[in-house]
Amino acid sequence: MAGKSGKGRNRKGSHNASSASEPPVHSNVPVKDNVEVTLESAKTDAADAAGNSTVANPEVKENETTTEGSQQKQGDLQLYPVSVKTQTGEKLELQLNPGDSVMDVRQFLLDAPETCFITCYDLLLHTKDGSTHHLEDYNEISEVADITTGGCSLEMVPAFYDDRSIRAHVHRTRELLSLSNLHASLSTSLALQNEIAQNKGANSGDTLKPEVPELDGLGYMEDISGSLGNLLSSPLKDIKCVESIVFSSFNPPPSYRRLVGDLIYLDVVTLEGNKFCITGSTKMFYVNSSSANNLDPRPSKATFEATTLVALLQKISPKFKKAFREVLEGRAAAHPFENVQSLLPPNSWLGLYPVPDHRRDAARAENALTLLYGNEPIGMQRDWNEELQSCREFPHTSPQERILRDRALYKVTSDFVDAAINGAIGVISGCIPPINPTDPECFHMYVHNNIFFSFAIDADLEKLPKKRVDANSKSWSSSTLQSSSDKDSIPLHGESQVPNGGKDDSSSSEDLNGTEITQDVSPEAQLAENEQATYASANNDLKGTKAYQEADVPGLYNLAMAIIDYRGHRVVAQSVLPGILQGDKSDSLLYGSVDNGKKICWNEDFHSKVSEAAKCLHLKEHLVLDGSGNLFKLAAPVECKGIVGGDDRHYLLDLLRVTPRDANYTGPGSRFCILRPELITAYCQAQAAEALKSKEKNFQEANSLATESQNAAEADQLVNDSQNAADADKLDSTKEEKAEDVKELASVIAKASDGCEDIVFNPNVFTEFKLAGSPEEIAADEDNVRKVSQYLTDVVLPKFIQDLCTLEVSPMDGQTLTEALHAHGINVRYIGRVAGGTKHLPHLWDLCNSEIVVRSAKHIIKDLLRETEDHDLAPAVSHFLNCLFGSCQAPSGKVPANSTQSNTPKKEHAGQRSPGKHSKGLARWKGRASLRKTQPLYASISSEALWLDIQEFAMVKYKFELPADARSRVKKISLIRNLCLKVGITVAARKYDLSSATPFQTSDVLDLRPVVKHSVPACSEAKELVETGKLQLAEGMLSEAYTLFSEAFSILQQVTGPMHREVANCCRYLAMVLYHAGDMAGAIMQQHKELIINERCLGLDHPDTAHSYGNMALFYHGLNQTELALRHMSRAFLLLSLSSGPDHPDVAATFINVAMMYQDIGKMNTALRYLQEALKKNERLLGEEHIQTAVCYHALAIAFNCMGAFKLSHQHEKKTYDILVKQLGEDDSRTRDSQNWMNTFKMRELQMNAQKQKGQTLNAASAQKAIDILKAHPDLMHAFQAAAIAGGSGSSGASANKSLNAAVMGEALSRGRGIDERAARAAAEVRKKAAARGLSVRPHGVPVQSLPPLTQLLNIINSGVTPDAVDNGNADGAKKEANDIPPSDSIDAKKGQTMPVQEQEHAPVGSHSPVGLGKGLSSLDAKKQKSKPKAGA
Repeated sequence: MAGKSGKGRNRKGSHNASSASEPPVHSNVPVKDNVEVTLESAKTDAADAAGNSTVANPEVKENETTTEGSQQKQGDLQLYPVSVKTQTGEKLELQLNPGDSVMDVRQFLLDAPETCFITCYDLLLHTKDGSTHHLEDYNEISEVADITTGGCSLEMVPAFYDDRSIRAHVHRTRELLSLSNLHASLSTSLALQNEIAQNKGANSGDTLKPEVPELDGLGYMEDISGSLGNLLSSPLKDIKCVESIVFSSFNPPPSYRRLVGDLIYLDVVTLEGNKFCITGSTKMFYVNSSSANNLDPRPSKATFEATTLVALLQKISPKFKKAFREVLEGRAAAHPFENVQSLLPPNSWLGLYPVPDHRRDAARAENALTLLYGNEPIGMQRDWNEELQSCREFPHTSPQERILRDRALYKVTSDFVDAAINGAIGVISGCIPPINPTDPECFHMYVHNNIFFSFAIDADLEKLPKKRVDANSKSWSSSTLQSSSDKDSIPLHGESQVPNGGKDDSSSSEDLNGTEITQDVSPEAQLAENEQATYASANNDLKGTKAYQEADVPGLYNLAMAIIDYRGHRVVAQSVLPGILQGDKSDSLLYGSVDNGKKICWNEDFHSKVSEAAKCLHLKEHLVLDGSGNLFKLAAPVECKGIVGGDDRHYLLDLLRVTPRDANYTGPGSRFCILRPELITAYCQAQAAEALKSKEKNFQEANSLATESQNAAEADQLVNDSQNAADADKLDSTKEEKAEDVKELASVIAKASDGCEDIVFNPNVFTEFKLAGSPEEIAADEDNVRKVSQYLTDVVLPKFIQDLCTLEVSPMDGQTLTEALHAHGINVRYIGRVAGGTKHLPHLWDLCNSEIVVRSAKHIIKDLLRETEDHDLAPAVSHFLNCLFGSCQAPSGKVPANSTQSNTPKKEHAGQRSPGKHSKGLARWKGRASLRKTQPLYASISSEALWLDIQEFAMVKYKFELPADARSRVKKISLIRNLCLKVGITVAARKYDLSSATPFQTSDVLDLRPVVKHSVPACSEAKELVETGKLQLAEGMLSEAYTLFSEAFSILQQVTGPMHREVANCCRYLAMVLYHAGDMAGAIMQQHKELIINERCLGLDHPDTAHSYGNMALFYHGLNQTELALRHMSRAFLLLSLSSGPDHPDVAATFINVAMMYQDIGKMNTALRYLQEALKKNERLLGEEHIQTAVCYHALAIAFNCMGAFKLSHQHEKKTYDILVKQLGEDDSRTRDSQNWMNTFKMRELQMNAQKQKGQTLNAASAQKAIDILKAHPDLMHAFQAAAIAGGSGSSGASANKSLNAAVMGEALSRGRGIDERAARAAAEVRKKAAARGLSVRPHGVPVQSLPPLTQLLNIINSGVTPDAVDNGNADGAKKEANDIPPSDSIDAKKGQTMPVQEQEHAPVGSHSPVGLGKGLSSLDAKKQKSKPKAGA
């Protein structure tokens, strides 16, 4: 099973270690990774290999046995060795678990190099007692024999081929002969290059440390367009094994040869130039004696034969044998995760440039010509619905049963999505005929490969031109379309195919559950709203389906579903409801309504199942009336449909409103504006927490009340022991009354708590459906929904904006911004409000503006693509991009300015078209009339008109007015990337001149890919383990966190295989644990896995991939491999600039990390430049008093401290302290730490001044030398820019010697990056004072570059340095001395982003706690994270 393919690779490591090599890790530290599923062996190998360079936390090491035991309990993962005898007699060993299925064993063998080319065989299990068992594919090993006793072995016995299996064998052989499907990560190749370079150095006997090159990060981030080509790695050089393997034109075998076993004939041309005709029979492959034109089935004289095609080719071609060995070695040299198939790979927005040559490939042509738009050939179609529902019925009581069930569900759903994508492409391309060809084309439906396809369209949109023509018509009737659809019982199969019946009532002005629906809306607004509602209804249906799947109520079923956007069309794919295609199933509707509430069906059994699900989804049982006034009790939206399928299962469909309607959007076009499920969950948790808080408070009051009563009674007793019986009775009654009060209070609190746990919402409020019940109950239901809608606007949105401003949440691009919004329960339609709340922060304002522009442009280009002929797709896309980013004028003509928009002018221009306007059928109709057209539709678009449309759409959809400078302000590369990813466009990775009028050519558009949304289930058990592990890690409990993350990793490996985002999360957190435990080599291994998974599952330039490269760099730096670390940082810069552009706080934080690396290797000049660039960015983006700005000042203080410039250190730390006092207060631990640092720097400065009094002198030549250095090298003056800024009251720049200033600044020096006069004055002032004292300084002896080192200059400036102080000028010396006053904690930049300060002062080189790349790895500092358990999420 593909779900365990990674597991198979991991286990084969026991018999083929070379196939699982990890990128080499050097500090004389060779590290291998056998990638055991439980991670213990990988962890141990890493620690052992690291030797003395890494010291693993003993807690984590001791916990390995605990982890193993926990995993056995959780997933029953005890492994036992089983030997395997192959067909050729070779032996290998697998590590198997009794719960493994035979399919898993086959997958393991398919991954092993010794057996990867064997596909047709039977497995025999030989047990210890001598018995032999034949294994069927769907058996579990434990069902056949007990392998735990040992002594078991497997044997691969050749099986007979048939037509299907022999074709699969040929396909597998072709696949193995190429490395093109091997994903090569840049990180792996960087590590290999580094290993080769180090080996060369070792062989040559060169003991000098190589010079570390300087990154060009500061420069190339300004114009990223020229670096697009660097994103894509050139494809691996393929190793040619054979000239060609094609199906022979002798196929199919004649009948008389079929009767003796011939199945196929292959024509093979070897590298030697020999041509062979090979017969594939039921038993074997052999070379026949055929000539060029006549079949001679007899075996050739040489009698070459074998049971596999690879074995036969090895016999007839020595060159094949050699090349095939090289191919297998190439696969084995790669990381195991680079070999694994990714089930749903992401689209790439960049394609190779220049475009690679398209060469002849007969095998590729054969595959293309036999493509059937599904993953199974006709006659062998999979019954997706039956597979899915059968998997849901698997038992799931034990952990192992849950794993098997989750794995089956994941595999079936992933296969379904893959087949649905291929089918949707076939539907839109016109390759699949509709099942209702007599209906209007816009309502055509399709069934292919047992998947039901339909277009997500809007009947109101299609009827709009007719409505304009008939001015007397006051209502829009969809009865004709409804009746045409009813003929095939389509309403039962999903809302997306059928106009919702409620639209019949939407035109009348009436009060619908408190929502006024009027017709006083402009046609443009109606049109825009209706089109959005169509898309929203499909999205909502998918979200509802997911919600009911997660509720997982026994006996209640949903269909598999996917939404595919391709070429401007939205296609909804669903598994086929059993019986729906065999006749009218309207009588099987048992729950809900097909006619928008006019007639409602109800069934007790169905209602009980729906009610059970409603408890999980916070839905309320409520009363509704149908059109006849009949009363029904529902626990779901009225328009849902509960149907008993032909398989007697209960299906619930059309789940468009599983959450209530958004009370903030109750307008006539907002019927599908519903609240997100994450918001409902957060609201319920907030209410429960508030109730619990109130409960605790009331209990405290009650306890104090009881205590006071007891104390009063005891006091009265002591005062007067002779009190009479009446008084005693009175006291007793008082105590009893108070005790009863406490009990009553407790019961009230318990009830309140129960009420909070049972917060439920009526999904049918604010809709056109008629609610029953008392007016008070309806009003209460509406008030509940208003409260949660108000909670969204008054609590969630302000908190989210605050988190954005404090960098608690730090999205990099539109995708991560959308994910952050959704995670907080905020719909994207509120992005305009988010933009308004972040206007004072340029990077957030730009990000929100860019996302609104992209989303608006996406709708416009989709409408354009729907109208475009096949042969005009590339010209249309390139012209649209030119209009968006260049300056294209509209041609002179009668085309209206806003002809690109999907609203009125285009409709008028279209005239009275048939209602099929937005369907693919119209495109074909236009194609037939294309000769009458003077120009294609896209040619009428101009830049001005397009941007006007974007502004109008932004106002209608997002209630946001784009600023006047939006067009010039957008980051063009990031905008192109975001738009291409959303629409599925691939453009050439070349340098674009985005300042020209037409930066794009038709040849730049390389592909148009489908964009899919799906309901592939997640593994909830692993998610819970990860969440718990994150809390443990935040508390600093490394061993417990390691256990939980390892368990989650193991479960996910079995359920999803390694290529899944959640697996990457586990690897990241495991890397964090090992990093904090001090095991750098182990951290690198886990981080490398995360990096590969992110590249393959999220994309090469996803922000998470950038973070992976940044973290890899920090880990490599921790092993003193700074050059390799900087190469990874260079890649991180490229990815960050693609996704966010150079202006982002995470880029500034990454600059700090790079500076720390350069600082550790003594390149202080470069370190200071990066630190000052980070300071400039943070001051510009966040403000001069943001905590992140304090981070930069502190980092600069540490840098100057390492150079012995203690006065500058004190000045910068003073800035840090001032910011922290203002932001956090004087009592915060971080503020006190800063004060400790200031005291430390002040003390060191005093020590230096004391040394100056010993009579050391500085001659005038030394001061002049400093000035000469600055004149010759203006870039050195950058080091003083921050000093000037930080000067403040501590600087006496006003009294600087003007003549000395003139000597420095008065001449025609080229001004460096960011230098200003304040910096120069501050530098000159320091030098003037040193010269005035006439002090002498010994030269500094640390060579950095050919350029005179900045440390030398600073020694001249600071003066008075004794031999001891000279040592302190070195970074190492400063570190040693800094141990005098260890700060209690380092300054935390954003409650989860620690500056590498404390570690810099105490730890060995390279053990900095990372800063940057989002929250950074050090976000899990236990001291800071106890109150922030979500950090690092």
